[in-house]
Amino acid sequence: MTNLQEAFSPDSFRQNAHTLVDLLADYLESAQNQTITSVIPYQEPDESLAFWQTDYEQGAGNVEDFFRNVIEKSTHLHHPRYMGHQVTPPLPITAIASMFSGLLNNGMAVYEMGLVSNPLERILSELLANKIGFDENASGLLTSGGTLANLTALLAARAAKTDVWEEGTSEKLAVMVSEEAHYCIDRAARIMGMGSEGIIKVSTNEKLQIRTDLLEKYYNEATEKGFRVICIVGSACSTSTGSYDNLAEIGHFAHKHQIWFHVDGAHGGAVIFSEKYKHKVKGIAQADSVVIDWHKMLMTPALATALIFKRDEDAFKTFQQKAQYLWANQHSKDWFNSGKRTFECTKLMMSLKIYSILKAHGEQIFTENVEYLHGLAEKFANLVKARQNFELAIEPESNIVCFRLVSLDSNLNDLNSSIRKQLLQEGNFYIVQTTLKENVYLRVSLMNPLTTEADLNALLDEIERIGNQISGK
Repeated sequence: MTNLQEAFSPDSFRQNAHTLVDLLADYLESAQNQTITSVIPYQEPDESLAFWQTDYEQGAGNVEDFFRNVIEKSTHLHHPRYMGHQVTPPLPITAIASMFSGLLNNGMAVYEMGLVSNPLERILSELLANKIGFDENASGLLTSGGTLANLTALLAARAAKTDVWEEGTSEKLAVMVSEEAHYCIDRAARIMGMGSEGIIKVSTNEKLQIRTDLLEKYYNEATEKGFRVICIVGSACSTSTGSYDNLAEIGHFAHKHQIWFHVDGAHGGAVIFSEKYKHKVKGIAQADSVVIDWHKMLMTPALATALIFKRDEDAFKTFQQKAQYLWANQHSKDWFNSGKRTFECTKLMMSLKIYSILKAHGEQIFTENVEYLHGLAEKFANLVKARQNFELAIEPESNIVCFRLVSLDSNLNDLNSSIRKQLLQEGNFYIVQTTLKENVYLRVSLMNPLTTEADLNALLDEIERIGNQISGK
């Protein structure tokens, strides 16, 4: 048997897969039971690079040892004291689905290469469209992350409001967005040639929500400067604080001026699965397009993002071009040829991972996760308020909480930055920080449904301990 034949050996695959599944199951158990004490085994970048440079050896070494090292040196999202970025600990069933998609390797640009994933994507898009409140004319697609999905939505807005795809434009186009919106909106507008002046950043209120009372003012100022506003974006929710914009009022404004209304619900849009919290996105059904990340609060491995259009036909206007080797008619609206509606041609079978969750657990598991994480954030906010040495930035609206340790004899920005740095180095908890109106706050995203109130109290104890240590108390 040649080396190439051996590499494709079903017996070798079976043996390796059994070994590695056992390894992952052991890891999952130790993370959940917190017998792994380090949430993030942090190393400086050069130190990490040096380790892997030493490890690098082609065609030799033990594969099990390699994967064991990968686990040991990775951030442990399944640990209940992971409270860092907005990335979910994926459900175990999705790891199995990932193995299937990795081995089958079916793309999605054309139906023949996506016999399974294209129909599954259609079903998932219609599920979200229904939850949003769209009618039967709605549908959408999956794409690799919120950044690409938001860019695609803005391109669809431009295609709907101009003929730039065929004729180009000399118009000064603009998009309106909250100053607290995710940076990818700014990036998308710049990619589209709008420049810094074409990104109209609207001021926020004390809850860091877009000030809808100022929309007319900003719109009129842009018009007077010669800009044509084609789109307004509502955040559901903002990345820094988890604040939800007033989508109903934004929708009314968009309808009045006949501009595209897009909702960036990459993180907080998941509340559409919860009757308890769905009121936070009241007005979302007025949107022309909505983005929701499955890989945030919906327990799917990254990357898997849905872009849902109120009118399915809008998805096809965005990328109309000839590709004779893929499809015969560029203008036909084939839901089963994914490449007609996305940047991506060869696209991962991401629908397989999401569908496996629905098949194994039903959509109720999304509801349970969203409601638990939002409820946990409310509990954490109360724990923070109960301690005199802490303060909240704002009352949390989602599973994101911003807070800080306060001390009269310290520079609070330096103090909290130093606390965060020491937490990172010690690795017993993983949280991040953010800057709100020039003030540094510690920030947790409660992503793990196995995190408990005891873990949150332990975090606050640890922060106080480090704070006292830094202050010399």
